[in-house]
Amino acid sequence: MLSPADRTGNPAAAETPTRHATGRLHVSFGETGEPDAARAVADLAARLSKPDPTLLVLFASPDYDLPALGPAIAAHFACPVLACTTAGEITATGGYVGGGIVAAAISSPELVVHTVFIDSLARFATDVDPAQLRNLPAFDPARSFALLLLDGLSMREEVVVAKLHARLKGVPLVGGSAGDGLAFRRTAVYHGGEFHEDAAILLVCETTLPFHPFRIQHFEPSGEKLVITEADGPTRTVSEINGLPAAAEYARAVGLTLGELEPQVFAAHPVMLRIGGEYFVRSIQKVNPDGSLTFFCAIDNGLVLTVARPGNLVENLRELLAEVESRVPNLGLVLGCDCILRRLETERRGESSLVRDVLKAYPFIGFSSYGEQFNGIHVNHTLTGLALGG
Repeated sequence: MLSPADRTGNPAAAETPTRHATGRLHVSFGETGEPDAARAVADLAARLSKPDPTLLVLFASPDYDLPALGPAIAAHFACPVLACTTAGEITATGGYVGGGIVAAAISSPELVVHTVFIDSLARFATDVDPAQLRNLPAFDPARSFALLLLDGLSMREEVVVAKLHARLKGVPLVGGSAGDGLAFRRTAVYHGGEFHEDAAILLVCETTLPFHPFRIQHFEPSGEKLVITEADGPTRTVSEINGLPAAAEYARAVGLTLGELEPQVFAAHPVMLRIGGEYFVRSIQKVNPDGSLTFFCAIDNGLVLTVARPGNLVENLRELLAEVESRVPNLGLVLGCDCILRRLETERRGESSLVRDVLKAYPFIGFSSYGEQFNGIHVNHTLTGLALGG
């Protein structure tokens, strides 16, 4: 869980929400550290300047009483809602924060939102013709984007996102896996006045507003190869690497001892998998008592992984946001799904304030996730997101 020092804790932390307003798009931002669920949502509703937004985006600490939080959201907001629990929240004003709720109310006559709720990821993953997708209309990829949040402990992101991407036929998709502050006990997404486990919420948005989906990582492949020689795909558990006990061999590859392996080490030393000529990050979640490793992504026998070499996360983020601003006229919202390992890395390096300094120049809202999605791929140690202008 996040330490007390990481929590917002102060309901007055966002006395004046940031706003973006043009004739085409209005976005207002708010955050609260009020610990009571009902009062926290009432506090947010009072801070968000539009009473009837087209879409509400909300990210909540897992410390909240979710059976109380869900009905409170439904009571205050009748619009489509994109919401989940987090491994920490992110704002433009505070950077990496935690223990509260952050939200953005988006209003535009040029935005139409279609909601798809997947109530069972287990059933959806095995269904050859998922009922939730049968009545979806065809969308123009040039004027549509999809936003996805799903249970971060489901271990079904790969198959779910692949099915969604295939059905959407070129519509860009970005998303993140819900978190629970590194407790790894319960992650949930919101729909219909409740928070649900083993579930996902997909929003397909049709719009004539300018938008830009993005994905960044600050790692490059090194020359150190790791071959997965024994793995259990459904549980994402690797017991052997290069024919040797997995945790010990990984530790050797990154120049550490088995006893030094911890989340901050995994944040600093992920591995990469080459897919279609590009390298994507695959990150380790934990060391198990038997010396095996559990990953945040699916890992199968025979995969050849490469130990990653880090670049500069802060400069990478700065360059991305500058590019986004140059590509999206009248930038009003930057929505980000940022891997929890990126937060851990910046904390280990003492760079959290530098991240905050970069974000404060942009209308950013996001959360620390247990995995990220971009089009048809589930990744780790990555920031995926969408910029919206008007």
